[in-house]
Amino acid sequence: MTLSDWLEKITTQHVRPIDLGLDRVVRVAQAMGFPEGRPLGDPSIRLGCPSILVGGTNGKGSTCAMLESILLQSGYRVAVYTSPHLLRFNERLRINGQEASDAELIAAFERVEQARAETSLTYFEFTTLAIFDIVWRCGVDVAVLEIGLGGRLDAVNIIDADCSILVSVDLDHQEFLGETREQIGWEKAHIAKAERPFICADPEPPGSVAEVVKARGADLWQFGHDFNFQGDRQQWSWAGRGQRRNAMAYPALRGANQLLNASAALAALSSLKDQLPVTQGAVRQGFALVELAARFQVLPGQPAVVLDVAHNPHAAGVLAVNLDQMGFFPKTVAVVGIVAGKDATAIFMRLADRVDHWCLCSLTGPDAGPRARNAEELALALKTAIPNAALSCHDDVEQAFTSAKSMVQSNDRIVVFGSFLTIAALSHLRHVR
Repeated sequence: MTLSDWLEKITTQHVRPIDLGLDRVVRVAQAMGFPEGRPLGDPSIRLGCPSILVGGTNGKGSTCAMLESILLQSGYRVAVYTSPHLLRFNERLRINGQEASDAELIAAFERVEQARAETSLTYFEFTTLAIFDIVWRCGVDVAVLEIGLGGRLDAVNIIDADCSILVSVDLDHQEFLGETREQIGWEKAHIAKAERPFICADPEPPGSVAEVVKARGADLWQFGHDFNFQGDRQQWSWAGRGQRRNAMAYPALRGANQLLNASAALAALSSLKDQLPVTQGAVRQGFALVELAARFQVLPGQPAVVLDVAHNPHAAGVLAVNLDQMGFFPKTVAVVGIVAGKDATAIFMRLADRVDHWCLCSLTGPDAGPRARNAEELALALKTAIPNAALSCHDDVEQAFTSAKSMVQSNDRIVVFGSFLTIAALSHLRHVR
């Protein structure tokens, strides 16, 4: 079977695409022979190296990328697991900066298939166990692991992590996590591990976060209390418990929110300095060289084209701030595709007065699956949020982007956002530049 064959098989294996819970994945992990975690709290496994969990509503991918870059510059062998992917499933696992090969993934899928016996696993559970298997066998020095959805019942949370990071808490996936920040914070804070550091970078976290962290016996590092940053137009500095990082250049990732993500990464590394010491030079180089596609990514050339995977109201608000900081553009055209289940009206409201024309595109086909949403549905949401909005509806991302290009001059701006699927579809086009 090819990698595509496996992914198709795994997609249809379980009765529901999302079925939160740890019982199934723990049972199969134990059958695969992973080392058991500490006998504290929930059943857990180890990967044979220090591990860092990264959770939150937004900012997880950027924080993982910064940790990876700094740790690589420090000379460590680093594994990074993130999701979802943009173009290829292989992107989800990087070992020393290189994507996992088809052969590695197929071999790991075969081992999961053999171990699971009669246990049915979701796509995410199956692929997560396969990636853990590769990381465990590679013998890396450190693993950085992104939580997929929520925290408490996410498959990645079976890891007995040495440090956990909560980047942000806001409304998203309410059908699974709750309708309020308090409820969502409660779910996400359960990545805290007893007697281990828990880094909270949200400047105003819901009270449920501290309550869960205390109940689980973790060591809370709260932004604004245990670590902080300050900066001017040229450089920035970070201070934490007994450690300072001064006179640093700003991270290569664009966006006003990236210093919060960078601060979280530095707090995590500071909390693990006895296990994973990093030099100031490695920190500077790591921030200078970090890369991550589609996180306020501005393509070179004219007109300006901005790619951003903002797919919930909080991320749209951050995108609005970042667009404001780009300077003046006579005209801004947005190419937007948003999957079902997302609050499109709230997303549009966050970007009101920043877009002159909206090119709305349908996201359909096998990649969208049950999350498919057509442009006409988005048009209704947009008119609710911005009654006088100028808009056009398109069958797919390519049509929407072609239309956007026809509306702008060289000194104008196109912003593409709304979903990973939207950016992925655009990335396949050869005429973006």
